[in-house]
Amino acid sequence: MELRRDPFHAIADPTRRQIIGMLAQKPQNLNSLAEQFDMSRQAISLHVKILNECGIITINQIGRERICHAKLEKLEEVSAWVSQYKEFWTERFAALEKHLETIKSKSK
Repeated sequence: MELRRDPFHAIADPTRRQIIGMLAQKPQNLNSLAEQFDMSRQAISLHVKILNECGIITINQIGRERICHAKLEKLEEVSAWVSQYKEFWTERFAALEKHLETIKSKSK
């Protein structure tokens, strides 16, 4: 059974979020990424593989090195999903604030 990988799967893990943040700053090879974590290179490679399958990063082979680059435009789907809920809650809190102001003015 093949797993469907998407940006939500990519950001579900804190280590993958850290890797995305690091690669957003600058491209890095697998060894330099692995050195920044307290886990095996194999574990980091698995996270990188998932990020690659999700389309959040690309991996370019340059000689013997595999250089990872962030592709942050793939996170737009996450941003759009979060934005709809941000708008919803902003409207709800504004309505609550208005209601509380009404109650406050009636009690005076």
